[in-house]
Amino acid sequence: MKRSNFTPVLAIFHREFDRFVKQKTRCVSAIVRPLIWLIVFAAGFRSVLGIAIQPPYETYITYDLYVTPGLIGMIALFNGMQASLSMVYDRETGSMKLLMTAPVSRRKLLIYKLLATATISTIQAYIFISIAMLYGVNIPWFGLITALPTIFIAAYFIGLFGLILASQIKELENFAGVMNFVIFPAFFLSSALYPLWQIQETSEIVFTLASINPFTYVVEAVRFGIHQTAFTWHTAGLLCGSILFSSFVHHMFTFGQTR
Repeated sequence: MKRSNFTPVLAIFHREFDRFVKQKTRCVSAIVRPLIWLIVFAAGFRSVLGIAIQPPYETYITYDLYVTPGLIGMIALFNGMQASLSMVYDRETGSMKLLMTAPVSRRKLLIYKLLATATISTIQAYIFISIAMLYGVNIPWFGLITALPTIFIAAYFIGLFGLILASQIKELENFAGVMNFVIFPAFFLSSALYPLWQIQETSEIVFTLASINPFTYVVEAVRFGIHQTAFTWHTAGLLCGSILFSSFVHHMFTFGQTR
């Protein structure tokens, strides 16, 4: 890649990383939030919620090991939505106009921003995984490698969804409200905190909603990735969904653009 082509990539990555590091509250809360769930929530449910032997698990597991992929998904979900929130902020402050007038196609700008967001989410996820392992969560070492592409694709997919929301909402205050409306139903109506078969035993309606929830497939793809199964139908669905979403988002943002 020529230097002139590589410069916009570095500029977008530097901008996103610099913004993330300067927002110390966001940086800390990204790790503290899932840790609270892991330490407090998992401690309360460890003795009352048993996890049956189902793929990808080959034996009975503790609840904190089960919930870890869901918390990794939580990191990607919050970071993807917050990155989209920054896009709305840039549009309100006029920074977006400067980006749009850059000598780079909008399609490339979007890809670079999504890649930067996914990279930040992946780094956050591995920081959380490291702390979780120190806490005593028994994550397979080889799973740290097989989970990498899955976590990155999952973060990219969530970033795409956030961009679609950001493109439809013009005011910062409105997006903050919609963000909460999206994050919490997506997280709770999924397999992040409890297996789908346990949900089905309690409520068919909730089970149906969880089954069609895209975040469920994000969590399950990460779960299988961690347990040394890098490519499953969850991952395949996530990859196909990312490609379709990418095509839709890029067409939406570049419609009518001549360069």
